Amino acid sequence: MTPTLIELMGAGLFALAILHTFSTGFFKRLAYIQPAHAGLWHLLGEVEVVFGFWALVLVIALFTIEGEAAAIHYVDSRNFTEPMFVFAIMVIAGTRPILQTAMAAVHLATRLIPLPGGMGFCFTILTLIPLLGSFITEPAAMTLAALILAEHIFAKGISAHMKYAILAVLFVNISIGGTLTHFAAPPVLMVASKWNWDTAFMLTTFGWKAAIAVVVNALCVTLLFREELRLLPVTENNRHEAVPPVLAGVHLAFLAGIVMFSHHPAMFMGLFLFFLGITHAYQQYQDRLILREGLLVAFFLAGLVVLGGQQQWWLQPLLMSMTSDQMFLGATLLTAVTDNAALTYLGSLVEGLSDDLKYALVSGAVTGGGLTFIANAPNPAGIAILRNHFDDEAVHPFRLLLTAAIPTLIAALAFRLL
Repeated sequence: MTPTLIELMGAGLFALAILHTFSTGFFKRLAYIQPAHAGLWHLLGEVEVVFGFWALVLVIALFTIEGEAAAIHYVDSRNFTEPMFVFAIMVIAGTRPILQTAMAAVHLATRLIPLPGGMGFCFTILTLIPLLGSFITEPAAMTLAALILAEHIFAKGISAHMKYAILAVLFVNISIGGTLTHFAAPPVLMVASKWNWDTAFMLTTFGWKAAIAVVVNALCVTLLFREELRLLPVTENNRHEAVPPVLAGVHLAFLAGIVMFSHHPAMFMGLFLFFLGITHAYQQYQDRLILREGLLVAFFLAGLVVLGGQQQWWLQPLLMSMTSDQMFLGATLLTAVTDNAALTYLGSLVEGLSDDLKYALVSGAVTGGGLTFIANAPNPAGIAILRNHFDDEAVHPFRLLLTAAIPTLIAALAFRLL
């Protein structure tokens, strides 16, 4: 099928957005060179702004070429449920009652692991929370893990090598750790209903393999940086007033409600507004809500939705021309430059896919979910929370890509050989 002018422009703008993602440091440097326009350059240097910016360019092009009605129809036809859900779940998961509950579970698990200093703590964060993501959803798991890592490990003056290694393992483990159920990982969610995959199927086909890879990845990074971690004391956080168990239970109930109605924005956004009222009523038990970070991530994902809608014309034929092994490798690599849920969604549109191709597509999509900022929907949330702890408050995409190669390979071996 011959692509339309808008589809070609969409593919070009998508490529520019990817290039822009890898070039945010350039715009941050321009802010110092040209202080008169520092605000603009800082804006373009924000990773979360990139896809939203180029999506705006695409919509303007639609207005210009095809007219107002076509542009409005295209935007209205996009599904923005995921950006809204990620925003709501990030804000709730980042509250003090949820964090204190998660920290209590982490410290309990850490005491059961015979590793000194921060080794057991780091290992627990990189295993327990990614696997928990299969039940509370991956964006919530990413938010919890990133906030805990930021305060208890990244803020302790660890080396840059260790920061990138932990971030890479976190991204990969979150991506594969959500495959124990059929509703928590976006790339699985896109196909579960169409292909009749339930939690029992996911656990027996994907989940146990993912759990092994999660443990191996976490153990490798813990042992690799054992000297730094051994000297890193991790203590209970008593800086804040303890949250009453009843209030923590209310927050957990809101979290469960948001997850339960994750496909129904009117429902979960209504719950979210009620939740904001609760936080205002009990401000003494709250820290600053991460509204800004959540909105930036939602903007990023919304931009990806708008741009991604113009990529089907080249992605689908490319995927469908592959063998099982080629499908797995292709999905893993393509995930690095497009959202993995978009890949599996396109696969779900094709009738007659064999079970081997279905498995290869989804396993490859989740395997590559830690390679870049845009590979998996929760990744921008992790970047938004942790980037202030990196030099120049920026995570370099190429360095992340190289560092994530080894945990990605471990995940690939688990899915292909086990």
